[in-house]
Amino acid sequence: MNDFAEFTKKLKTSLTSLPGLEAQLRMAPVMRLQELKMQAINADTRQSAVLILFYPHKGKIMCVLMRRPSDNSVHSGQVSFPGGKFEETDIDLRSTALREANEEMGIVGDDVEIIGKLSPLFIPPSNFDVYPFVGITQKRPEFMINKDEVEQLIEVEFGLLLDPGTFTHKNIKHRNGKLVDVPCFHFDVHIVWGATAMIISELIWVFKNHKA
Repeated sequence: MNDFAEFTKKLKTSLTSLPGLEAQLRMAPVMRLQELKMQAINADTRQSAVLILFYPHKGKIMCVLMRRPSDNSVHSGQVSFPGGKFEETDIDLRSTALREANEEMGIVGDDVEIIGKLSPLFIPPSNFDVYPFVGITQKRPEFMINKDEVEQLIEVEFGLLLDPGTFTHKNIKHRNGKLVDVPCFHFDVHIVWGATAMIISELIWVFKNHKA
């Protein structure tokens, strides 16, 4: 059995037991904790889905993220997983994650095997309830970037996700214009914080705490 097959087997089993909010909140900024206390899922909350995709490349296990365009949107310039809101034409949220990954990065849905999912995460600023799906492909996708939705493709080695040295705190400019101290992951020159960091936090927890 090769390394990627072993990794896939362990990850798939790990995803059967999720800690949920406990693990997510480890990477929650202070303002997110305040927002969660003030706002809950409501009638106007929209469902969305993201794809956490792993694949082997040059002997390493990789994961792909993206930097969103710098505009005036709620998540302008932030690093995230490919994904977006549920559309009426989507069969289910799994279909949403695959469709968005295709639209944003050119990832072919038929090449992706969904092996599990993480806990949903409510994001008060955008009023989205996000469902993270975990998938694999047997080789690196032939990415085709939609520049209207993706400013930069970011490939991260899975080992870096597990490295405690990537965890830090940074001053980030909040949408209200103030600098706030946030827990984050620092991959090369990329700062990952907010909802994406909270999703990664649960992913790390389930993988590291997996009992064979």
